[in-house]
Amino acid sequence: MNKQLLAIAISLAASGGAFAQANDTLTKVKGSGAITMGVRDSSGALSYTLGDGKYAGYHYEICQRVIANVEKAAGRKLEVKYQSVTSQNRIPLVQNGTVDIECGSTTNNATRQRDVSFLLTTYVEEVRIAVKGASGITGIAQLNAKNVATTTGTTSVQILRKHERANGVDFKEVFGKDHADSFLLLESGRADAFVMDGQILAGNIATAKNPADFKIVGEVLSVEPIAIMVRKDDAAFKKIGDDTIRELAKSGELAKIYDKWFVQPIPPKNTRVGLPLSDATKAAFAAPNDKPLEDYAKK
Repeated sequence: MNKQLLAIAISLAASGGAFAQANDTLTKVKGSGAITMGVRDSSGALSYTLGDGKYAGYHYEICQRVIANVEKAAGRKLEVKYQSVTSQNRIPLVQNGTVDIECGSTTNNATRQRDVSFLLTTYVEEVRIAVKGASGITGIAQLNAKNVATTTGTTSVQILRKHERANGVDFKEVFGKDHADSFLLLESGRADAFVMDGQILAGNIATAKNPADFKIVGEVLSVEPIAIMVRKDDAAFKKIGDDTIRELAKSGELAKIYDKWFVQPIPPKNTRVGLPLSDATKAAFAAPNDKPLEDYAKK
């Protein structure tokens, strides 16, 4: 009996050690010599694919800066691997260790904070509505009896339904598997509007076949802090990321990186997203924080 109890105790200790190891990203990457960055294929200028396994974008570049400091802390050069994630699988892939740092377009909210941690806010988003210019749609009221596209795993249409001006507006949701697919629903006429983060809308419009055919209209539906995700309860790794972002903000480099991706022409087509720094994002740079969406909603 004592031997059985001892065996159980050893097993529990081993499993506890494995759990702790899973949340110690710095030890993990130092031991393996590799770090995996979660990237998006079509998250506007935040994170997108150039094809052939290459990625680019504002959060992609910030994550490169973070990884450079992770290498210093690990005392070794790391192989950077890329894992394309979606709105549906991004959180589970961070939780289970497949992705070490997620560099996409994820809203920091209280619900998600139960499962993952967020680095300091690097972008404050406004959720908006994109339509074809000839549609006559100018806001929420004109969405009644329309098809509204959204991306599976996102919260944008839920936000639209809860908006005070959506009372009595009855529309049908149509789902894209990713942001490019959702925009295609609008572009092809299968959807009358696409509700999503403004920069994602602007980025997809900028790279459309005929950008002039589309416009962003109507009310700001929500103001949301967008941040880079890491595993929960990994204070050491989060500190490296937070310190990197804090220093970039303090030096003015973060604003320059923003300008590079949201104001200047970007690859592969050298188009401009055309979104200068908003007051809300400037405020996040001036007073770095990892506050969730719910704090922004307080009046």
